[in-house]
Amino acid sequence: MTTEVGLYLVNGQAGNVGTPGAPILHFSLLVNAVTGDVTGHAEQTQAVAPPGNKITIGNITGHVRYTGLGKYTKLVSLEGSAIIPFPPPAIGSYVMPFTASFAIDNAWDGRGGWTLGNTTVDNVPLTADERLAKAA
Repeated sequence: MTTEVGLYLVNGQAGNVGTPGAPILHFSLLVNAVTGDVTGHAEQTQAVAPPGNKITIGNITGHVRYTGLGKYTKLVSLEGSAIIPFPPPAIGSYVMPFTASFAIDNAWDGRGGWTLGNTTVDNVPLTADERLAKAA
């Protein structure tokens, strides 16, 4: 059982921050505490040559499940996609699928990972930057 009510916003990041070249996921998610539904967007940043240095992930949807057990009391699953332009002189773009799974505590701090196209990141820390609770 959760003490959260209504809708709340969670901004944060996942990844090995401070590790040179490590991909970092920056996210902004709106969570419905009653239904567990999640929607939002994210951005994967990495110290590599463009266009892979900053990839915007939109249309994120997912769900929070409450476990009530141990240190991590919630499981978060997310899906979305990124539209990646072909490098010039080619014209067009392609869709890169995104999935993520995290085990978190009530403060949205925890561990997990994500897959974006051919990049998979596992067992990295997740931390929430801020939470803004708003009544539904």
